Amino acid sequence: MTSTTDTSSTTTAGRRLPVTDLSLVVLIGATGSGKSTFARKHFKPTEVISSDFCRGLVADDENDQSASGDAFDVLHYIAGKRLAAGRLTVVDATSVQQESRRQLVQLAREYDVLPIAIVLDLPEEVCAERNSARAERAGMPRHVIQRHRRELRRSLRGLEREGFRKVHILRTVEEVENAQIVLERRYNDLTHLTGPFDIIGDIHGCRSELETLLAKLGYVDGVHPEGRTAVFVGDLVDRGPDSPGVLRRVMSMVADGNALCVPGNHENKLGRWLKGRNVQHSHGLAETIEQLEKEDDSFREQVREFIDGLVSHYVLDGGNLVVCHAGLPEKYHGRTSGRVRSHALYGDTTGETDEFGLPVRYPWAEDYRGRAAVVYGHTPVPNTSWINNTICLDTGAVFGGRMTALRWPERELVDVPAEKVWYEPAKPLTTEVPGGHEGRPLDLADVQGRRVVETGHMARIGVREENAAAALEVMSRFAVDPRLLAYLPPTMSPTATSKEDGYLEHPAEAFAQYRADGVAKVVCEEKHMGSRAVALVCRDADAARERFGVEGPTGALHTRTGRPFFDDETVTEEILDRLRTAVTEAGLWDELDTDWLLLDAELMPWSLKASGLLRSQYAAVGAASGAVLPGATAALEAAVGRGVPVDGLLAKQRERSADAAAFTEAYRRYCWTTDGLEGVRLAPFQILAVQGRALAAVPHDEQLAWLDRLVEHDATGLLQVTRRLVVETGDEASVQAGVDWWLEMTGRGGEGMVVKPLQALARDGKGRLVQPGIKVRGREYLRIIYGPEYTRPENLERLRNRFLNHKRSLALREYALGLEALDRLAAGEPLWRIHEAVFAVLALESEPVDPRL
Repeated sequence: MTSTTDTSSTTTAGRRLPVTDLSLVVLIGATGSGKSTFARKHFKPTEVISSDFCRGLVADDENDQSASGDAFDVLHYIAGKRLAAGRLTVVDATSVQQESRRQLVQLAREYDVLPIAIVLDLPEEVCAERNSARAERAGMPRHVIQRHRRELRRSLRGLEREGFRKVHILRTVEEVENAQIVLERRYNDLTHLTGPFDIIGDIHGCRSELETLLAKLGYVDGVHPEGRTAVFVGDLVDRGPDSPGVLRRVMSMVADGNALCVPGNHENKLGRWLKGRNVQHSHGLAETIEQLEKEDDSFREQVREFIDGLVSHYVLDGGNLVVCHAGLPEKYHGRTSGRVRSHALYGDTTGETDEFGLPVRYPWAEDYRGRAAVVYGHTPVPNTSWINNTICLDTGAVFGGRMTALRWPERELVDVPAEKVWYEPAKPLTTEVPGGHEGRPLDLADVQGRRVVETGHMARIGVREENAAAALEVMSRFAVDPRLLAYLPPTMSPTATSKEDGYLEHPAEAFAQYRADGVAKVVCEEKHMGSRAVALVCRDADAARERFGVEGPTGALHTRTGRPFFDDETVTEEILDRLRTAVTEAGLWDELDTDWLLLDAELMPWSLKASGLLRSQYAAVGAASGAVLPGATAALEAAVGRGVPVDGLLAKQRERSADAAAFTEAYRRYCWTTDGLEGVRLAPFQILAVQGRALAAVPHDEQLAWLDRLVEHDATGLLQVTRRLVVETGDEASVQAGVDWWLEMTGRGGEGMVVKPLQALARDGKGRLVQPGIKVRGREYLRIIYGPEYTRPENLERLRNRFLNHKRSLALREYALGLEALDRLAAGEPLWRIHEAVFAVLALESEPVDPRL
């Protein structure tokens, strides 16, 4: 973008003053020239930062000139914060002195935005008259206005040299009153273009390979029949056999609206040669010059104009995609400066050279944490892969490699082989993109401190700093390999407290809740007597290495806090192997078109993971009761036999003994002996995700049908079916059948059931997520949770005052975060993005809530 002075168009309505939508606008003029009035008329109040206002902030007097130094410190600070946030900012100060303008131009450069000057060069008499009409300035000496105007007049011709990219000068009251501010998009802002796109890597004069690739992508004579747009990442020229042919094809597609193109460093150098600059004819430029000298002057002029009009990078698809030549950190996206252009063209070098004499480039992609995917080229690699939401498409076609394109938003790679080695590389293409499979996968800064996670199902979810610290302790010391930790299940909401005599929880309340939420059908799933488990199963070691970047493990089996279930990795692999065999025999790899599955399940027995809790808490209570209560009961019985009137106390003691026996019997149902995998059971109840798809929204009856097939094809006895019953919440008979099923199941000692919307991912009438599941625990199971004597009327009455809102809120927030993790996993997003949501689930588990709920 070139600077302009007084080039704004004039219409019958007044002069049009173009202002870039992200820029630092500096109003310049003597006191009384009307800058504040102009700012109020043309800009939002929040966009304008006035020196007078800042002076009032620090001195309680907008006219206290002694406070100007502090006032401008405040002004620069506020302006900097706005520019960092990507917001148009207008400075309302006299700014007639070069030093004051220099600081503002430097501020614009610091945040890579355009500085724009709007000068109100009004006559001295106008300024004096306006000042006299303002009470606070009525006594301002005339010589102040005269000094401001002298300084301004000396500055006018040099504003562009000072760094202002646009200069608009208004010299009369009429011009000021009739002026129109016209906001213009930045040249790199194409967020309104949503594609689909085919982004094509470095070409380097390989015309034949380009035509082959375009044909493979579906283009006919440069046009795609489905309206797709090609996007070229630069380095169209040099080294290869036909740079003019490549330029003709790309220039024609761009001119016809079928393509976009950003410049590479080779176009930049060629453009300088075409302008007559003195450049070295190295790195393939000599070959391009020789080819272009066979073309006519008209074509060379077209090439010069084409290169001169290329923009350093484009922000596309609502800000989700950035295309440039050499890569671009997030802080430069959509920005406009020489520094941004330089990075987009050349990348960021360390200042060192390698053994081949080539610059060593800083591996910016390893540190990238931006939301937008960055697609680039520049550094040739033999194989391309995603690194932290960035991908390099230069696969060395001119060096005998391949020419690669990325289909967006499909994230599908398409390539064609080079026809030959057209140019010998300076160094062999033997290294991967910096950072390997995932670059530096995780960083402390990704999870440290207070976090706010954007989710697609519940907007923004906050994580307190203290909760993040607690989660970091667990995640860093005890969790499985982070590359295999893609999901943590949410806590589950308990049903509303029952008013049924003798019950704390009852399914009637769960059915009523879903009916009120507008859920017509629910599925009641048997709650297994075990521990929540998440299983990641890959088809084989190659699939695990290709998708998750691990060598050795073929998946993972972990708890709801991310810890491995078994210390012995061979046991984990044996379980995964049994699961893998069942998936294969059931035909799910092909049916779901995947090489991996993520399963939500229950691992039994409970004693397999909770043996310490059983020994230290539940067994201890049972043992103490067994040691004390029989003796006390016997003593009371003997006393009654002697005629001592303690019948009431004896009856109470017998009740306590019965309650203690029921308590012991309740927890013993969750314990049985295992030997290796003998006696171990796994009950999967949901397939969470597969390659390229999150399946959390698949109805539960379909989910359970898949899983029934797994159980059917498991010959080892590891897998256990999940029994269920569908209930219509508006049908009294159906509801009663659900209640009866629960009573029968818990009467046999079962833990209870989980009630879920049959269609999954349900929302209420206001569009809000409803609970993904409500647990309804059996009367005897709750004895383990609330104590042996909880069923006594006085205890039940007290326990009915449970505070459920926080637990319910926690369950929904963790559910939304889990869905977000699955969506990011399925979309192939980088590990740090997936772990942002996974880590947040673990952090929320540190929130204080009654653990019995």
